Amino acid sequence: MTTTSSISPQGAQPVPNTSGNGASLSQSGDADHSHIAPGEIAVGVVIGRASEYFDFFVYGIASVLVFPYVFFPFEQRLEGILYAFVVFSFAFIARPFGTVISMAIQRRFGRETKLTIALFLLGTSTAGIAFLPGYESIGFTAIVLLSVFRFCQGLALGGSWDGLPSLLALNAPPNRRGWYAMLGQLGAPIGFFIASALFAYLYASLSIKEFLDWGWRYTFYVAFAINVVALFARLRLVATEEYSRLLEERELQPTSVVELTRSQGANLLIGAFAALASYALFHLITVFPLSWITLYSDQSITEFLVVQMIGAVFCAGGIVASGLIADRVGRRFTLGGLAAMIAVFSGFAPTLLDGGRIGQDVFILLGFVLLGLSYGQAAGAVTSNFEPKYRYTGAALTADLAWLIGAAFAPLVALGLSANFGLAYVSVYLLSGAAGTLAALGLNRALVRD
Repeated sequence: MTTTSSISPQGAQPVPNTSGNGASLSQSGDADHSHIAPGEIAVGVVIGRASEYFDFFVYGIASVLVFPYVFFPFEQRLEGILYAFVVFSFAFIARPFGTVISMAIQRRFGRETKLTIALFLLGTSTAGIAFLPGYESIGFTAIVLLSVFRFCQGLALGGSWDGLPSLLALNAPPNRRGWYAMLGQLGAPIGFFIASALFAYLYASLSIKEFLDWGWRYTFYVAFAINVVALFARLRLVATEEYSRLLEERELQPTSVVELTRSQGANLLIGAFAALASYALFHLITVFPLSWITLYSDQSITEFLVVQMIGAVFCAGGIVASGLIADRVGRRFTLGGLAAMIAVFSGFAPTLLDGGRIGQDVFILLGFVLLGLSYGQAAGAVTSNFEPKYRYTGAALTADLAWLIGAAFAPLVALGLSANFGLAYVSVYLLSGAAGTLAALGLNRALVRD
């Protein structure tokens, strides 16, 4: 049996975490749950994240290809996309509030109730968008309802935290933590690939009028169906007595957000900034390029979506590679090294995006590789720095803040500044994210425990 410890920056004594060959051990040392392997937990994590990311990317792609025409037809194309990106950010603004509310619900009614409410809210909000009439039918009310549904999606995503990523990290063998940390991150390229493939198929198969009238709605129907399947899969996992007891033994239970902020406020901020380079790159590779191509390139939308699908495959490969690299050189070094590489990449971004089809494709594919390598360890950066009793809520809020600071406004800022002042501002945005990561890792060397 190997003993590791979580380091508290406040100077508290290390708190032991016991983990053997990947099986969880009770506090008494009995192997009550030895049959629960990290791989089994990883399946639940991947299912949950893939469904959330699919829903996430369906909305992001629709913000470029659909919403400017359906909900903002009174504006020019650029302004319509910018307005759609404003609404796009509402989910990230709502997400921390969703986490706070859901933690209170879990403390009172239990994890299963909280998760059911969150995923039901996510499903109904997604279905509401699918059936929502456009501006030409109900006027400004359509924009208000779209904004409400988007905000509710953010509340639901904040409430969908089940603690499984933290449980996976704590139950992983000491020499394989980087590998198991990356497994849940595979949900991002899986979700993006499926969403892009669905949009590419519909966009290529239908006329523009058919696509804007009703074709795009099928993507949200599919998102709703996937949410239902994911709900039952995750509930079946977390509602079992074995998992409930294991989560309790690992102290993965909700705590008061006020208490968390007072005790671990520095960890929340440093944890959010530690992965900032990855989150800043996230939307500048997935959502922003599609808007730029739509406005300023003659490249086929369908063909560009296919390139992004190939990029998603590269991203998945990068995520897998990040696990191997992190276990060999350490997660802190991996995050810092990739932040430096993203900083270098930012210098070439304007040239590539303005370099015709070949340059744009290189920007996408290379960017996805860097995204996979960096994002693969982003989740592992927030767990071990919290005291055990704060890990569950702390990990959720740290991720919420990272999304809000690094990704929420990335498409809006990048497109708005680039369209009016030049593509150099894409470099500035990426460079600021890389600087944030390097500064956070430098401020707290104990943030990522190798």
